[in-house]
Amino acid sequence: MPTVSPTPVPPTSPSSDGVTSNAAFASSGPSESALTRASASNRIHAVLVVRPDGRTPAAFHLRRTLAALAEQTRPVDALTIVVCGGDDHLFEIVDAAGAESVVKAPASTGFAAATALVSPRRGENVDGDALWLLAQDTAPEPDALARLAGALELSPSVAFVAPKLVRWDDRSEIVSLGVSMTRVGRTVGLADGELDQGQHDAQEDVLGADVRGILVRSDAWDRLGGLDRGLAGADEGLDLGVRARLAGGRVSLVPAALVATAGDGVAGLPVPLTPQRRRRAVYAERVAQLRRRLAYAPAVATPLHWLSVLPLALWRTVVDLVRKQPGRIASEWGAAAVAFVGIVPVWRARRRIARARTASWAQVAPLRTTQAELRERLDDDPEVAIGGHRRSDLRFFAGGAAWLVLAALAVSVAAFPALLAWPVLGGGALQPLANTVGQLWDDAAYGQRALGLDTIGPADPFAAVIAVLGSLWPWAPSRALVLLWILALPLAALGGWFAATRVTERASLRLLGGAVWALSPTLLVALTQGRPTGVLVHLLLPWLFYAGAVAHRSWAGAGAASLLLAAVLAAAPSLAPAMAVLWFGAVVLGIVLRAGRGVARLVWTLVPSLALALPLVWNALTHGRAWGLVADPGVPWAGPQVAADAAGRALLAAGIPTSDLAGWATLLPDGPTWWVPLLSVPLALLALAAPLTQRWAAGIVLLAVTALGLGTAFAAVGVSVSFVQSLTVALWPGTGLSLAWLGALGGALVALDAGLAPRVALARGLAATLVFAAAVMLAVPSLTAFTRGTATIANGPASTLPAFVAAEGRDDPDVGTIVLTPQADAGVAAQVVWGASETVGGQTTLLSTRTQASSQDEELAALAADLVTPSSEDVVAELADRGIGFILLAPSTPPETDGARTMRLSAMTALGQRDTLVVVGDTAKGELWRVVDEIAPRPAEAASVSALARWIAFGQFAILGIALLLALPTATSIREARRTPRVVGPHWQEGR
Repeated sequence: MPTVSPTPVPPTSPSSDGVTSNAAFASSGPSESALTRASASNRIHAVLVVRPDGRTPAAFHLRRTLAALAEQTRPVDALTIVVCGGDDHLFEIVDAAGAESVVKAPASTGFAAATALVSPRRGENVDGDALWLLAQDTAPEPDALARLAGALELSPSVAFVAPKLVRWDDRSEIVSLGVSMTRVGRTVGLADGELDQGQHDAQEDVLGADVRGILVRSDAWDRLGGLDRGLAGADEGLDLGVRARLAGGRVSLVPAALVATAGDGVAGLPVPLTPQRRRRAVYAERVAQLRRRLAYAPAVATPLHWLSVLPLALWRTVVDLVRKQPGRIASEWGAAAVAFVGIVPVWRARRRIARARTASWAQVAPLRTTQAELRERLDDDPEVAIGGHRRSDLRFFAGGAAWLVLAALAVSVAAFPALLAWPVLGGGALQPLANTVGQLWDDAAYGQRALGLDTIGPADPFAAVIAVLGSLWPWAPSRALVLLWILALPLAALGGWFAATRVTERASLRLLGGAVWALSPTLLVALTQGRPTGVLVHLLLPWLFYAGAVAHRSWAGAGAASLLLAAVLAAAPSLAPAMAVLWFGAVVLGIVLRAGRGVARLVWTLVPSLALALPLVWNALTHGRAWGLVADPGVPWAGPQVAADAAGRALLAAGIPTSDLAGWATLLPDGPTWWVPLLSVPLALLALAAPLTQRWAAGIVLLAVTALGLGTAFAAVGVSVSFVQSLTVALWPGTGLSLAWLGALGGALVALDAGLAPRVALARGLAATLVFAAAVMLAVPSLTAFTRGTATIANGPASTLPAFVAAEGRDDPDVGTIVLTPQADAGVAAQVVWGASETVGGQTTLLSTRTQASSQDEELAALAADLVTPSSEDVVAELADRGIGFILLAPSTPPETDGARTMRLSAMTALGQRDTLVVVGDTAKGELWRVVDEIAPRPAEAASVSALARWIAFGQFAILGIALLLALPTATSIREARRTPRVVGPHWQEGR
């Protein structure tokens, strides 16, 4: 970088409209000769502070500043350079500057403290002496001092004058020209960042100014006590102006005096080019605001302001999260702590004000910025930056998305008409939800589980998803699951359409994306088989793609993606490895391609998922069942799916998760079905072609998503980590297929959007029609399964236990029932259910994935064995002591084997012979007995368990609350989003 002195710039640089930026001042102010004559009687002492802590070497800026001082038409009478730290090279430059004195200070010395080290040289007229405050990066124009000194001489009531600060490398942009503050002390720059077109040159009286380049009368400087060292380098000129007003003086602007500044941060705040500088600026601004508030407040109100410092920090933390500025939080609390303990600096500032004050605060009030003026300034913020990108309209209605959603709703009602009258869904992996919202959230908390003899531990994260879902219909939570089934198709179409908006601007392709996503075999099979985890994952994945695609550039996107990722992993833990690979790849790309910008947002996307899973992960690792972490949550159900062989994996590659070819084998039992897997070929070919288009980067990423999804499905189909009774339950591969379908569909849209020239629009239409027709053909069996009676879902039941038990358990969740189920091998499975029913949210992988029998398992097995044999006499009393009041002999899984029938009859005989049991009757759920003895209460949780549960709940709710605040859109976040393209990918539409 060159170090030669710059060529002097004329004081009236032309603006963009051809009018000189100083025209207003020149036409209304005194002439050049008048300014020179007026300034000649002043003796000016320049104080130049140097501190080499900026990104640019201080020597480069210092040389230019010293050259600018030497070129002043009105030379300074004395120059003192204060060097804070530095090296030999810097001292050589300082020594060659010809300054009257050089003061060396520690590197930590601030600008205010550095100016206090200087003893101003005074002329014969003491009242006329002035102090010019400069820093290493403030290079004045040749006539700047002449204009400042002239203005100060011609206005005896002015305490100090301030120049127009402009950018170091672009004189057409204003850095600062006057500073004001709101009623609560917020600093407001009057022209910061504006293009200089002379629009502010007629303004003179202001409340304060940037401290860089101001010319202060020596008597006013002495009377005011100089700059306040307790402001952390921010608002020093504003505070000096407020104190000058209270002392009866004025602050005036001299817009014709130009001073270029680079923003090193020696004086004033540094230009926030790096995260460290941004945090420093936020910290200094907040410290200055709090210190000024405590210094300016009436004496009676000062203790109240002091006590409110920490509560305000908490409130501003929430505000920062809502504003999508979490990086300010640490600085906010640091500033609050400094202000809270810094009582002495506040006392000194108040004493300094009281000593110099001669006027009332009424002199300051007219110069404050009102809320109306502040709103006007914020409204002036352009929606689209100069040369920036303006986001196209969403066209939800005009583009046909509303009609797509309505059509999907009509198809859903036609496919599942009876669901409109069902209060509860059953069949497959479906069970009722808890009766109340409170019980839903109890199932999601750490502590006693709703299943097991006395199982205590963390809840599955999926229980929190169920709690949120059930809370949407609080008066009948189970009804929320029914509504989810009815609205699944329109919600999938809506999510698919929005996900497509990240890939293409074409309305037709967006409609194709929404329709094909809603007709995915994995979703339709999950709906007909009754797999709530598969349905929820398929509905959430497109929204995760929609938010996650912009998580690197928006805190709103990162917050929404973090919540969606937590919900997806809660419903499908088997997707965790694939999501971890995608997350790691995104972080690496952010570091390589964006120099680390946005990486903090990407890191945050993983935090809520970790917060929800951490208690369960810790429990699994400490109990040696790490493989159980990938188990499908909810009700363990060994439903039909493809086999773990070559044929099964071939079907998975075609996007089909069941061996019946998505229902075509039952629809055409005697017909040819070899062609069914070929229906996925058009979509697959287009996805493979995406990397060959001009949007090859997006195509490669989406192809990687497809590969990870297929890899997850291939791995899952051969893994069983949970069991129900005596059956093992394989992982459901449909969640991996949903991820693969998302990547393949996105890749196909990229190929259709960018792989075909505009002149072959007919080919694009034919290809899109072929993909849509193939998706419809795949969906026909599943959409007609309910009408044909081949669907697994059923109406209810409202409880998995008999109505007698459900009635008692509805009001008392501690009613215990031991359920005995005869097995095919003449054994018996035992389970203890607490409350009115087994529920989806009450299920726990703590029980379904254990590989070794615990002491409670052994105790329960002993109780079950004693119950089905007549030899034990005191087993019923043991049940009563445990809080178990009912015994249910449930029917075995059909068809009933001879061994199961023998066990059932033997158990009925043994139970019927016990005097301490009363037969309630034969119910649809099995034979029910009630314990006659007095039932002890269910053992309560230990105090340590309750305390741990509270801490876990607090931590999880705090993190999820932060994520929710980040995800909530605000006017500012919406305005920022409109400045970026909706379509994501390194193409012509990618703005940043």
